[in-house]
Amino acid sequence: MLLLGISIPKILIGILCVSLAIVVIIIAYRKLLGYLGKGGIAPKDYCVLYSVENNPAKGEVEIYFTTEFEKKVTIELLNEDLTVNRVLKELDAKNGGYIVRFQSEELPNGNYFYCLKSDNQKTMKRLTIQN
Repeated sequence: MLLLGISIPKILIGILCVSLAIVVIIIAYRKLLGYLGKGGIAPKDYCVLYSVENNPAKGEVEIYFTTEFEKKVTIELLNEDLTVNRVLKELDAKNGGYIVRFQSEELPNGNYFYCLKSDNQKTMKRLTIQN
C-alpha cells in the first residue's frame, strides 16, 4: 500500500530508526553526565545551615545546622559589612543536628549575617534583629 508515494514498511522502518537514534542519544547523554560528575564533592560532605525561624529575630535566637560527618565547625555572627561581630561557637560536630543559641538583646537592631565555617565550606544566611 502506498501513502503519498511512500510504502508503509518504509515509514515504519524510518520511525524505528529515529526512535533508536533518540534512545542512543539519551543513553550517551546520561553516560556523559555521569562521567563529568565523578570526582566532585558529594552534597552529603557539607553541613546544612538552616534559616532562623523568626526573622526579624528578637530575644533568644536559635541557629540550627546538620552534618553527616565529624568535622570542626565555627559559627560566627557577622555585621552587615561582613566583618566578624563575634564567634558564637566552635565545636567538633559529629553526625547529627546542632542548635547554637545567642541573645539578640546584646546587639543593636539591624541586619546581620550568621556564618558556618568548616574545613571545606563557608555558608552564610541573613538575619534581621529587631528587639
